[in-house]
Amino acid sequence: MVKEVKAVKETRTPRSEQTRTLILETALRLFQERGYDRTTMRAIAQEAGVSVGNAYYYFTNKEHLVQGFYDRLAAEHAAAVRPVLDGDRDLAARIRGVLLTWLDVAEPYHRFAAQFFKNAADPESPLSPFSTESTAAREAVISIHRQCLAGSDTKADRELAELLPQLMWLMQMGLVLYWVYDRTERTGRSRRLVERSAPIVARAVALTRFRLLRPLVRQVHGVLVEFLPGAPAGRARGA
Repeated sequence: MVKEVKAVKETRTPRSEQTRTLILETALRLFQERGYDRTTMRAIAQEAGVSVGNAYYYFTNKEHLVQGFYDRLAAEHAAAVRPVLDGDRDLAARIRGVLLTWLDVAEPYHRFAAQFFKNAADPESPLSPFSTESTAAREAVISIHRQCLAGSDTKADRELAELLPQLMWLMQMGLVLYWVYDRTERTGRSRRLVERSAPIVARAVALTRFRLLRPLVRQVHGVLVEFLPGAPAGRARGA
């Protein structure tokens, strides 16, 4: 079994990675030109200049292609946001930087983002940001928010500290929904929303440490434990 795994790893040559990238980029272009539903794997293979079998070798279906896009977007965001995470310790500035950087990275894909959303909105779809298939991309974004909080000079209540990165991921999902429907120039309203909301979120995180708000913090903690994606089921009711 070990030898088989090693053999698979050895096939991941630069040439195979180039082919995989070519297929993904071709798919994204066709999704933009024709729409997601009207683009077939056969059409993607033809445009990419590869066999249909080769296309299916790298991506088992169209949903897998979109997952590849999610992973690419998450990786591009992680690289682009590095200066933000290594810089200012002010939490509001860090949140603002993380979200504005995401908008910058996602901008080239804005014109066809709605094509994905109607499929991602289906709770049974593997394209849903809450799906098992989206775990890797979701965890990558949550990791960025975890670093954003950890590197700031604002400390949250201990009960909420572990769950806040997931809550901030949900906040980002709200921004993504707004961004999908934003038709202003260079999605200016989405950027304005980030500018206005980042200080509010930072203030809310800071306020969780006040004793007066402790009962509210515990209530929020219970709700998050019960309902956040991936949170252990049933803990809140038994707490």
